[in-house]
Amino acid sequence: MAPPSEPGNSRLPLALIVGTPLIMLLAASWLWYFVVHGNLDLVGAIGTANNGTLVMPPRQIRGASFMDDAGAAVEWADLDPRWTMVVVNRGPVCEDACAERLYVTRQIHIALGKEFNRVQRVMLSDTAVAGITIVKEGVARDLLGFLGESDRGLVPLAFEPGMLETSFPEIFTQPNQWFLVDPSGWVMMRFEDDLDFKAVISDLKFLLKNSGA
Repeated sequence: MAPPSEPGNSRLPLALIVGTPLIMLLAASWLWYFVVHGNLDLVGAIGTANNGTLVMPPRQIRGASFMDDAGAAVEWADLDPRWTMVVVNRGPVCEDACAERLYVTRQIHIALGKEFNRVQRVMLSDTAVAGITIVKEGVARDLLGFLGESDRGLVPLAFEPGMLETSFPEIFTQPNQWFLVDPSGWVMMRFEDDLDFKAVISDLKFLLKNSGA
């Protein structure tokens, strides 16, 4: 008859099972700390050739406050924790370039295929959502009416005063771009409008493949 196992030995597998996710979480947090503080080029270290531009250091917006289309206060943390394509617009009019950005990000989202549900799209503006007009092919109409008919998957939100400058400062010098936010609320990459459609999809698929979120 086999000798009874010692209590310490029987607990070891359970400790490993329970502890492994915690160890991975702590390791990820440790690495991200150094990325945020500019002490580690994580993307360069793992050797990926990204096509978009990294936001270095990344900016955290998880606790940022916004207003939804009804004027109610929401935080980024209230959204589903997904990879998020963000189109940022200044002022009460989403001009043709802004409308094209919404269309392109929608097509990219669709092109992700089986990964579609791991990604969402958000439009952020410094103007109350109900007061935004969108211009598409020279025709102006209210944004909410347009979304209700043509783009129901997009979530429109308005910044609290002063948040645009701190969350997406690049938009003031280069408005022709959109951003990628990871599931934990880090603004971590930006894509200029003239970047090839397939190059953007390549970046997104790489991130989705190599992340558990």
